[in-house]
Amino acid sequence: MTIIASLLGEARLPDSPTPRLDAELLLSAALGKPRSFLHTWPERVVSSEAAERYASYLDRRRSGEPVAYILGHQGFWSLDLEVAPDTLIPRPDTELLVETALALLPANPAEVLDLGTGTGAIALALACERLGWKITGVDRIAAAVELAERNRARLKLNNARFVESHWFSALGGQRFAMIVSNPPYIRAQDPHLVEGDVRFEPTSALVAGADGLDDIRQIIQNAPRHLLPGGWLLLEHGYDQAPAVRDLLERQGFQQVESRCDLGGHERISLGQWPC
Repeated sequence: MTIIASLLGEARLPDSPTPRLDAELLLSAALGKPRSFLHTWPERVVSSEAAERYASYLDRRRSGEPVAYILGHQGFWSLDLEVAPDTLIPRPDTELLVETALALLPANPAEVLDLGTGTGAIALALACERLGWKITGVDRIAAAVELAERNRARLKLNNARFVESHWFSALGGQRFAMIVSNPPYIRAQDPHLVEGDVRFEPTSALVAGADGLDDIRQIIQNAPRHLLPGGWLLLEHGYDQAPAVRDLLERQGFQQVESRCDLGGHERISLGQWPC
């Protein structure tokens, strides 16, 4: 007879930065119960089927597979999103991009573009907060577009849509009041690429050339053709890339260029306004 407290106490995840949290999330999923159930009923007996399911989840986590991929979902903003290995796992740092976008544009009707949408996290967070906005999310990976659309449909956010496009390639002459993006920005030889959860995420969504700025350069160069006068461009980037991104924005002619810090105090996003 196995009880919840024993399963949690015996979990061994030495390479995880959050072993207790991982164990609780995996056991909750194996039981089909919320985490609060584990704390309320620690002496509850676990069925052999659930214990086996939990053991298989632990084995996958010990191999380094991210919890989000094991469970198939991840929280972002106020949303619970389906995730898959075709896309990056949404991270809390990216919520700064959402917060800044909401603060910059009034709640009036507007069209907003999310480049490299992945799961649709940024687009859908904006869509749920601004029902008067029309959000377009694009991704060059067809499976990512399909995943984002599944998330949109499940959340019933009819003011968002998703399109297969390599950056601006399928957008024609469309212009937007704001463009947001969390593009690839990791350097090709960055040692973090062989560490932790990142090992399991798609390299194409992470790496952007020798200095990590190839995609950001492309976006900054082409964004003016898709921004309305006075429109904003917001970019997430690496913790040490803000000076380079600000320089690229200013050279392209953007005004009111600045960077903003994440909860860790790192300059995580940079932004600029296209002249009126």
